[in-house]
Amino acid sequence: MKNRIKLYLAAGLLIGITGCTDLDVDIKSQYTEFPNSEIAVEAKLADTYYAFRNALGRRFNDLQSFSSDEFTGISFELDYWNNGENAYPTLHSITPDDVSIGYWPEDLTGGITKCNSVIVELGGEDSGAAAPALAMRAFYHFVLMDQFGDMPILDHKIGEDEAIDRSPRAQVTEFIEKDLLKALPNLSSKSDQSTYGKPNYWMAKALLAKLYINWNVYTCSDVATYTPDTPNPKLNDCIAICDEIIESGLFDLGDSYRKKFWPENGSHIKDFIYAMPYDRITQQGMTYARFRTWRQANKMEPCYYGFKLEASVGGNMAINPHFVDLFCLEGDERNEVIIGGPIFNFDNSRELTNIPCLYEGKQLEFTKEITIDDGPKGEFRGQLNTGKNVNGWSQGYKSVKWFPHHDDYLNGRNQSNDVPIFRYADILLTKAEAILRGGTATKGDTPSSLMNQIRTYVGAPSVQGNPTLQDLLDERGREFFDENWRRNDLIRFGKFEDDWGLKHVVNPKAKNEKWRRIFPIHTEWLNKNTNWKQNFGY
Repeated sequence: MKNRIKLYLAAGLLIGITGCTDLDVDIKSQYTEFPNSEIAVEAKLADTYYAFRNALGRRFNDLQSFSSDEFTGISFELDYWNNGENAYPTLHSITPDDVSIGYWPEDLTGGITKCNSVIVELGGEDSGAAAPALAMRAFYHFVLMDQFGDMPILDHKIGEDEAIDRSPRAQVTEFIEKDLLKALPNLSSKSDQSTYGKPNYWMAKALLAKLYINWNVYTCSDVATYTPDTPNPKLNDCIAICDEIIESGLFDLGDSYRKKFWPENGSHIKDFIYAMPYDRITQQGMTYARFRTWRQANKMEPCYYGFKLEASVGGNMAINPHFVDLFCLEGDERNEVIIGGPIFNFDNSRELTNIPCLYEGKQLEFTKEITIDDGPKGEFRGQLNTGKNVNGWSQGYKSVKWFPHHDDYLNGRNQSNDVPIFRYADILLTKAEAILRGGTATKGDTPSSLMNQIRTYVGAPSVQGNPTLQDLLDERGREFFDENWRRNDLIRFGKFEDDWGLKHVVNPKAKNEKWRRIFPIHTEWLNKNTNWKQNFGY
């Protein structure tokens, strides 16, 4: 039809001349139209929100968990070895060909591409309607920059043959800040079901706070030369953002730590500033329990969760012994997200009973220490093999933080536990950290008073005296265990190269390879962008 319609403009009159009989052509359809209703705008934006869902639900989580001091990725005589996908991040010996850094970064660049398309469709960066897409574009850049250092700044729709260069990490950091500051005035300040899982004002503020507390890490000219003493000019800006979030009155810590992470969580959890929604049927991709659950749990009836698992589980995530030691505060509810020693079953309310968890007639017992077995001929050396038997499967304590539902294992092990990305608890401890690092205290808050808000709601003893940075790092370890932030914390606190678990036993070089604070660019990604150079050391 369009080849047979011509439009003429004469004497102020638009006259349609056509050789066909359809005279009802919508003239507006000949031009670019912007969505002009709230529903139409939201439909456009919805496509930008969830590019991180699959990665957060599996591969990104694996990478953060194993490369931190939280978990060791064990295997069982090649079972769950999988070409080192868990062992290499654990040992800080990851290579550019590893699956743990594979497809998911391109999920995020794809998300950025969608953001840029929507920004254009909604009138450009200065359009208020485009603000959520700007915030998501900033978030996706943040994740990539945090993981890989230098990244391309993708601020427009990329041409088919356009070569994209990586920009220095500091420039990417400044770009993220710019996008967020531009988006903020036009983002919704609501925090309820209508904004849950979406980029509202508070999500952008929390992302800015995270950016600012890490500013000296991200803007350091060489990631390997960063130290915790590197000056951070954004500490007071960080504190101001934390104050704004605190004083909004929209968020609180709640009265139960464990329930925040159960399958029924959602917009009613006021500790969640920004979370990724998951559902076992309609919003799939979250499978944390699969790899944290004892390897043969599906062969028990019931397993320690209190019900029968209808599909297999991995059991390859073993908590490092020194990390277990953090969970030592009397009365602390957070102690209950780790199980070890003699194992007992949970009841239907997810409370621990005194009923022993039995496998083949004997009570399960998880060892705190993780003992590896290289095999009689050394055939499993470097694989973090613990053996393909009850003893091997039982090496290391297990996380039950992401408690599954029976029906998850009827649906490909997909869980309905939403995963928080930014929490109010993090804002409190971020303010405490910024003050400890030299920022100006405000509102009468001190590092100890802020930490004690956390201690009070979890039932742990109050902090006495002035906490140190190590005290704060330990508190963050307890509060945000198994939530994808530990690697980020360890780098900022200068602890990423410390000795923990089996890392330096198997790979002693790791203690001196500070360039591993960022990951390599995957080989396939480099092959698609031949003008890029690999990160130093890889």
